[in-house]
Amino acid sequence: MIDPELADLYQDLIRDHSKSPRNFGKLEGCNAEAEGYNPLCGDHFSVFLKLEGDKIADVRFEGAGCAISTSSASLMTQSVIGLSKDEVPPLFDRVHALMTGHDDPGGPELGKLEAFSGVQNFPMRVKCATLAWHTLKAALSGAAEPVTTE
Repeated sequence: MIDPELADLYQDLIRDHSKSPRNFGKLEGCNAEAEGYNPLCGDHFSVFLKLEGDKIADVRFEGAGCAISTSSASLMTQSVIGLSKDEVPPLFDRVHALMTGHDDPGGPELGKLEAFSGVQNFPMRVKCATLAWHTLKAALSGAAEPVTTE
């Protein structure tokens, strides 16, 4: 169980990133991108990457979604800049385990992404919270078709 004060802090962080998302907008000069869609709730995002070698030099997103999906996309962009392509899957695995209440597989520190620990109490919201992450993975793999959480 999360300390109530920490839960309030996490809610404030999610609310802040939902109302004022970081790295929002199309990234000019991107060299990888993907589109993601959650048909259940209507969230729809595009993720744009500027890769330098195997490193994520910059990342942005655009689209529309609920507070959870928008804040997750915003915090994701802040978390992956500077990472290599190989560092993203273990980070995603940790975030997904946190959101679903599964055993922590270990790996990189989550920092502010810990704010999504409460999502495990709302299983229907996991798809909202992971949409941007699935879209990021699709952009890194060069997927041509939009990804979906269904």
